[in-house]
Amino acid sequence: MKGLILLCLLITPITQAGTYRWVDENGQTHFGDRPPANAASDEVELKAPAPSSDAEARARKQRMNEFLEQTERERAERNEVQAKREAKAAKREARCQALQARLKYLKSVSGIYRLNNDGERVFVEDEENERIRREFRAKVQSECGT
Repeated sequence: MKGLILLCLLITPITQAGTYRWVDENGQTHFGDRPPANAASDEVELKAPAPSSDAEARARKQRMNEFLEQTERERAERNEVQAKREAKAAKREARCQALQARLKYLKSVSGIYRLNNDGERVFVEDEENERIRREFRAKVQSECGT
């Protein structure tokens, strides 16, 4: 901290150094940070314009803010699309797992039945049993790719 204060004290005289203007023997005007030894000179006070008052700087800042806002909107849209894609993939995966579990069950049972109007089990014949299994395997294959 002491070094920073010392540095600030040393820089202050340097920044307050004057700017001098003089005209040489050919009539040409010169500027410098030290007065010339062989000519009369005048000290000139230079004032730098405040950068925040510059209209062009405000316009650049406005464009930068608009760019950042647009970039943020695009990022949010990409994240939303990605989240929807991931949710859809998770839903598909859950459905495939359920279909595969059902297919495994169909393979393990010896006969498939239907319920009649009275709620009683009526077993289907072997040909229909095989057709149901084949169609279900095709459904699992088309929806899950396995």
